[in-house]
Formats: sequence, C-alpha cells, structure tokens
Amino acid sequence: MTADIAPVAWTGGALRLVDQTLLPARLEYRDIVEVDELVDAIRRLVVRGAPALGVAGAFGVVLAVRQGVREGWDASALESAISRIREARPTAVNLAAGVDRVRPLVDKGADAVLTEAVALLDEEVEGNRTIGRHGADWLTRRLGDRPLRLLTHCNAGALATAGWGTALGVVRELHIRNRMDVVYVDETRPLLQGSRLTAWELAQVGVPYYVQPDSAAASTILRGLVDAAIVGADRIAANGDTANKVGTLGVALACAAAGIPFLVAAPWSTIDLTTPDGAGIPIEERPSAEVLASTGTPVVPPGARAHNPAFDVTPARLVTALATETGVMEIAAGRTPSLSQ
Repeated sequence: MTADIAPVAWTGGALRLVDQTLLPARLEYRDIVEVDELVDAIRRLVVRGAPALGVAGAFGVVLAVRQGVREGWDASALESAISRIREARPTAVNLAAGVDRVRPLVDKGADAVLTEAVALLDEEVEGNRTIGRHGADWLTRRLGDRPLRLLTHCNAGALATAGWGTALGVVRELHIRNRMDVVYVDETRPLLQGSRLTAWELAQVGVPYYVQPDSAAASTILRGLVDAAIVGADRIAANGDTANKVGTLGVALACAAAGIPFLVAAPWSTIDLTTPDGAGIPIEERPSAEVLASTGTPVVPPGARAHNPAFDVTPARLVTALATETGVMEIAAGRTPSLSQ
C-alpha cells in the first residue's frame, strides 16, 4: 500500500473513504457527510473489514451529531441515527465497538466525539503494525527463519483496517524482513475481495502472489504448496470460535488435515467476550443478486434461489493461534480457550 493512501480518513468536514467497490480498476474516494450515505456505504461494501468499520462507525457518530445540529434533530432522532450506523452490518463486532466507544461523548458535542474517533484511528494503525510484528515473529519461530509460502482468504489488509492490515500486515512485515516467498490469494466469491483487493494491495508493496479459485484452496494446501494460512476475523467469540468471510472454514479444515498452522490475525477489539461461542455470532445474509448474476447478467435458470451467507464460523479447535496487538495466543488442539485481556 502506498504511503499516501488512507482507506478511512477525516477531511475536516467529511469522512473520506476509498471506494472499494471500484478497485482494482479505479482508485476513487467518497466524501461522506450524512448518516444515510454512511449506512449505504457500509452495506454496499464501499468500506468493509471489521477494524475499518469500527473506525468508520466512530466517525459516523461525528457525522450524526453534526447532521443533527444542522437539521434540528431531537435526542431521539439522534439516537436512532447512531443506532442505524451501529447495526448496518451485524456480524462485524468492531462496528458496534467503534460506535460505542464514542457514543458516551455525544452530549459533549461533535468536537469531543471527533477527538476520540481520531484517537481510535491512530490506535488501530499502530495496533496493526504490532500485530504484524507478533505474527511474523510467531511464524518464523514455528516454521523456521526462511521465506514463507502463505495462503489467505478475503482481504485483511490496509483497506480492511484503516491502515497497514492484520493478516496482510503480517505478510508485509515478513516482506520487510525478506521472509516472504509467495502468497496464494483466494479470489473470495462472490464479490472477489481477494482478487480485487488483496491482490491489488500485494502488488502495491511488491509481494509475489498467485490468485486462485476458492475451490482450489484445499488442494493447494494438501499438495504442500503453502507453509501456513493466515486470515483476519470479523468477530471472535469468547471461546475462540472465529467468524470470517465465508470460505474460511474450508481453509481451516484443509490446514488441519495437512498439519500446517492456521493463524488468525485481528485486533483485540474483534474479540466479543459477551458471545460465549460461535453459535451466538449472527451471520449476515447478503443479497441474492450477488450469486445469481454476474455484472448484472443472470447466470442461473429463471426462478433459482440463492443461499448467500457473508461469513462462516471456524471452531476454535481448528485455529492454531490468534495474533493480536497483545501477542500471540496458541490454541492447543482439543482445548477450548478462554479469551480475556
């Protein structure tokens, strides 16, 4: 990622987002000034990725307070607007966490909320860099001090995190250390966050990669072509069960069969201690059109229905380790971890 690209930024009067729906063909920004615009941007994946959503949610409260002043909202209308931002995507716990962090400051005005939102943004970027160092150290200890072949699913880079990246942050740290051989990038159906976004980010920093169909991941792993898989997370339950982009569970199962590490890299804010296990994580169902059509052209017979979950849940027993800004927690096979800070 080139240094001058900030996926989520505050301009002074608007929340500026990289429009991820247009990548890799075009790099364009959207300036968001109203709540409806932000909710739409979140739902259409203009901004996506759990940590980035958390930051966007915090700045969204700033937008809500400012819009409320402009339009003369009462307290109930303001609370309703903030709640709509918070609930725009139910699986990613960071969105709710970002909103909740700044919500107590609403009565002090937009400037107080803005100061806390900026602090959250700075913390996320620095935390990501720390995750990268921890994850790279752990992989090197586990696999040896040599160039590594890694596989990743979906996008957990700077675009998903407001800066640097979680899973891709580990890749970037290894690349800096000259310890990256190649990354196998799952295309990540149906919206291709892997081939559109992850491949674009890797190209920006010069990391060699292959894009592959999602259905090739298990074979790539079992053929011995990768040393480990590394993914991000949208929510991690208290027992270590991990929700991530649909298709992640298959990668974890293949890693277990091959006996190679399956590493989850995520900020501590992604851990939801109020959800005991993965059964309690809500799974977002995306619009059927994402599966039933390609660039607007139907690809199924008339009357076909779609099952389009955005996420799946990987049981803790399949997660080798979890890298956060506090360090790396190894999860022993057959043992249910208890996550607490």
